Amino acid sequence: MSPAPLPDLRLSVIVPAYNEAATAEAVARRLRELPLPLEIIAVNDASSDGTGELLDRLARDGLLDRVIHHPVNRGKGAALRSGFAAATGDVVVVQDADLEYDPGDLPTLLEPIRRGTADAVYGSRFQGGPHRVLFFWHAVGNHFLTLMSNMFTNLNLSDMETCYKLVRRDLLQRLPLTSDRFGFEVELTARLSQAGARIWELPISYSGRTYAEGKKITWRDGLAALFHIVRFNLFPPGGAWRTR
Repeated sequence: MSPAPLPDLRLSVIVPAYNEAATAEAVARRLRELPLPLEIIAVNDASSDGTGELLDRLARDGLLDRVIHHPVNRGKGAALRSGFAAATGDVVVVQDADLEYDPGDLPTLLEPIRRGTADAVYGSRFQGGPHRVLFFWHAVGNHFLTLMSNMFTNLNLSDMETCYKLVRRDLLQRLPLTSDRFGFEVELTARLSQAGARIWELPISYSGRTYAEGKKITWRDGLAALFHIVRFNLFPPGGAWRTR
């Protein structure tokens, strides 16, 4: 039986932050402007540039609901798992602290879950939404990784690596997620497929950063993603979390 619609859903937004003092406040303010009931949880992954102190101030000012601090840098996946465990909303989404993704897209992305027709919604950077023109080979790499993931999951996603993955919290918190670093996107997609989740995909806008502006992903992360695609799809954990 499909889950019922969620007309009054609350969105938990997880903001992982590692040395994002330049943009973290702007992200929090943009999120607070949304016409949605929100819970905003920031996770400071042992930043060294004052991000932790800034996040604490934003929490005191009411722009953040909670700040979680990692005493040592554990990676984006670990930061997200800390945030997921603390989330209390009906739906959970990740918002990177660098403003590459526009929070204004979130109300539209919520609609399939609100209607009860989706368990997860992916915001695709490659379905025609407005975007900043940047690196050709980054786009090639993203398309290749999405293709490889689709071959294992039998999904027809156009953007597996997107940050904007909205997932019902009751489903997300029972998925066996273990990634500490950038393998998280691959792992979550594999686990949603294995759980039989109903996944929708909608276009979003995207304003990517250059490396001079602070972009952290490199070709090494792409190679690691290939390994994770094989690992998480061919060797799923056992247990009662699956729905099919």
